[in-house]
Amino acid sequence: MTNITGRIREAFRGDQRVDPDALIARLDAVSRFLTAVDGLLPDSELVPAHTLVERAGTRLALSRDHTVVALAGATGSGKSSLFNALAQLELSPVGVRRPTTGVTHACVWGPLEGANRLLDWTGVLPRHRFVRESALDADDETALHGLILLDLPDFDSVQRSHRLEVDRLLGLVDQVVWVVDPQKYADRVIHDSYLREFHRHRDVTLVVLNQADRLSPAELPRVLDDLRRLLDSDGLTGVPLLATTAIDPAGMVGLRTALERTVAERQAALRRLAGDVDSVVAGLDELVGSARPAGGPDDATVAGLNRALAGAAGVPAVSEAVERAYRHRAGAATGWPVVQGWRRLRPDPLRRLHLPGPAGEGTDPAESLVAATSVPDPTAAQRSALGLAIRAVADRAAADLPAAWPAAVTSAARSRLGDLPDALDRAIAGTDLGLDRRPVWWRVVGGVQWLVTLAAVVGLGWLALGYALRVLGLPALDNPMVGQVPLPTVLLLGGLLAGLLVAALARPVVRWAAQRARARARQRLTVRVAEVGEEYVLAPVRIVLASYARARDALRDAARR
Repeated sequence: MTNITGRIREAFRGDQRVDPDALIARLDAVSRFLTAVDGLLPDSELVPAHTLVERAGTRLALSRDHTVVALAGATGSGKSSLFNALAQLELSPVGVRRPTTGVTHACVWGPLEGANRLLDWTGVLPRHRFVRESALDADDETALHGLILLDLPDFDSVQRSHRLEVDRLLGLVDQVVWVVDPQKYADRVIHDSYLREFHRHRDVTLVVLNQADRLSPAELPRVLDDLRRLLDSDGLTGVPLLATTAIDPAGMVGLRTALERTVAERQAALRRLAGDVDSVVAGLDELVGSARPAGGPDDATVAGLNRALAGAAGVPAVSEAVERAYRHRAGAATGWPVVQGWRRLRPDPLRRLHLPGPAGEGTDPAESLVAATSVPDPTAAQRSALGLAIRAVADRAAADLPAAWPAAVTSAARSRLGDLPDALDRAIAGTDLGLDRRPVWWRVVGGVQWLVTLAAVVGLGWLALGYALRVLGLPALDNPMVGQVPLPTVLLLGGLLAGLLVAALARPVVRWAAQRARARARQRLTVRVAEVGEEYVLAPVRIVLASYARARDALRDAARR
């Protein structure tokens, strides 16, 4: 007895207690991870994490005073015999007909009422629940008070429903006691499908070689050594390994001692959930990785996107229209007043695009509400260039991300593609093109044109009046002379020539100013288009990158034990 107890203590000596607050913090980190990746990663990849959060929340809300331990094993391993021997009652059917155990039986040490919520959660039917309480026991069973022992169906049963029930319960119980027998302890099914999968739950795993009485004293150590070798290869190094026999009370001492220790520690549920978190975090690690990605695409990629957006928005056409509109308006303001009316009959280039017209003219209020322009639709080449630029943004932003994330980044970059045309159109319509005010020099040159035109009109009127007086035989007017030329002629010809000269001198200035206006308008339009690109393409991408960073940090927190 002393030797067995010592081996049990040695097996559990390296176990560390699980702090409930730390475990809750890890579970909260998993929840934060799920929130961060919601809608970004395939749901099929997140099922274990969702299951963990739901299952852990339920288990922690239920009784902390009870420990659920399951006896699991293959057909004929003697699980039910061990179950009955521990309960010292014939609760679970034992026989030669296989499979013997078709449903789960439960034995509760202590009042049944406190364990019912846990048994309801595990799905054990009320008629298969038993209480291990007797007045004859005195204090013999006190050490196991709080234990809920389950006898599971055979996991290798010919009935598939039995294996499904085993798999379901193995995900819920706090501790598993794997029962093997000398004949099938090396069976591949239990090692490949079960024991190997429990390598992250070593703290809540116990293996017993049952029916040890069938082995001779010389064979038992060899079988135990071979079984230990198999467990080590399954990743279960250090897991307690005991030999049991249900027909001899002395052969149950080691197992009972281990269960008493588990019940006394009240740590099995916490250790089980901690192992579940380890398993989930390990499965999610490849979805997140460890590299910290850049905050978004580089400047060159963003510049390429802005160029493609500018082309699709019609920035070149609008800026060219600004130049032509500047010339049109400057010509009307600084040109010869005689032909200004003719100029005004020509349509303003910006008004033709439903953009702001000449100063003081404005646009129709109904049109401004819609903010729709008549800028030409993008060509097929421009649409293709925009699609390639958006794809380049997504590829560059996702360059350092794990394989599961590029699709989410690409989807985010294209998520508002359908809204881009209207957004670009509104940006163009709402941009101040810099033509809403008349330059001062327009007014000066226009005033000079009106003065010289007035002089020409005065000279023409003077000459016409003199001609009329001569025709009527009336006294002629005195015409002052300027040199050898009459003053009326000087006024007429001088006014005409001065008007033409002023117009000729203003033309290169207008051309230069129109080019500057075009450059300023192009710059302003490019800025507005870049703002659209930031809102409709880059911002969704950065949201995904921020979600990735939060998911990575949350998973890092969940991995801390």
